[in-house]
Parts: sequence; structure tokens; C-alpha cells
Amino acid sequence: MDRAVSLWEKEGIVYISAGEDEVNSIWRNYFDLSVDYDRIRTSFDAGEYLKECSEYGAGIRILRQEPWEALCSFIISQCNNIPRIKKIVEGLCNLYGNPVDNSCTGKTYSTFPSAETVASLSVEDLAPLRSGYRAKYIISSAKDIASGAVNMNDLLCAEYDTALKELKKLEGVGDKVANCVILFGLHIMSAFPVDVWMKRALKEHFPKNFDPKTLGSYAGLAQQYIFFHARSTGL
Repeated sequence: MDRAVSLWEKEGIVYISAGEDEVNSIWRNYFDLSVDYDRIRTSFDAGEYLKECSEYGAGIRILRQEPWEALCSFIISQCNNIPRIKKIVEGLCNLYGNPVDNSCTGKTYSTFPSAETVASLSVEDLAPLRSGYRAKYIISSAKDIASGAVNMNDLLCAEYDTALKELKKLEGVGDKVANCVILFGLHIMSAFPVDVWMKRALKEHFPKNFDPKTLGSYAGLAQQYIFFHARSTGL
């Protein structure tokens, strides 16, 4: 995406530094504003803990991220902490992305580099990012995406099981990363990523045989409510 905007909140209202046409053509879709999240949030029927989580996290939305950007970012996230993830992603953009100006702040930012751009690089080219073993996975996945070996555009129209199978063909991509990409990059809302925090929350607050599929087609949103609550409160 070659746009830079500013967001700010005032008296409970979120403002964006973009004209109405741009909001309608880009940002309404990106922030998934056509979906009634309040209705979905109050429809979950899986006990008091999920109700508490969904109320605590009211306002969370599942962004419609660009698929390759989501994939690369979640590869970087493996066994990593948030400050370091942000630093690596920012470094990748600054090194190999394109400049884009924010007319509101006057600052210049960098776009996320395309899969084609990253596919032309070597592991050594990523050395300044200090991304460790993830560098080879980034390069390998970029080459598979750029060549069409794994077609992200096709996966946008795929069923969950198909998308999971295809993404796990990529080197270094397992269930957790694949499910994150499916949820945030492909916007298949039934995906339910499970990391350490989710394992703890599920063990502590849900039956031993709990199946996230019972949460239905918006299980991924429920996952985000649980994850946010667990990270913010310690479960």
C-alpha cells in the first residue's frame, strides 16, 4: 500500500487524515468498517470468560492486511518479541521499500517491499536486520510467492483447509504462522492461531476438549479478544 495517513482519537471518535474518497476506496475496507463487530462480539456463546474478554477488547477489528506483508511479518514474529519484530519490519521497509510522504505530518515513511523485491535479495542482504534464522525463511517464501509457486491471490478466494495446506508448503511456516496469515492476510475469520498465550488461556478457562471451531465463522475474532485480554491482564 503506497499511502501514509495519521490516526488520532478525540472523545471516543477516531479520525483519519484522508479525504472521503480515499476513506471509501481504501481505508473502509482495510479497517473492515462494513462489518458490525458489536453484533458478532455479543453473539459468542462460550461462557463467561469469553464474554469478559470480548467486552474488554470491544473495539478490536481484524485488519485486511496485504497477504505478502502479513506472511513476511509473521515469519519475522517467530520466537520473537514485539519491540524486536517492529524493529526488523521497520528496517526491512527502510532498506528495500519505497518512500511515501504523510501530508498530515510532513514525515516520509517507507512501504513494505514487494515479494518480488525481497526474492531478488540474498540472506546476506538481510544481515543488517539481525533477523537470525528467519532471514532464509523470508527469502525462500518471497521466491515462492513471486514465482507463483504459492499464489496468494488464489488463496484470497480459497477455503480455510486449502489455504492452510498451501501456506505450510512454505519453508519455516507451521500451523501458528499459517493461521495468523489466514486470519490477517486472507481475512478468513474462522482461523484460530494458537501461541503460548492462547495455550495458557485455553488451558485455564476452557474445557480440556474445547474445539475453537465451535465458535463458528468468526472464531478468529474471538481469538483476538482472548489474546488481548490474556496479554493485558496476565489471563
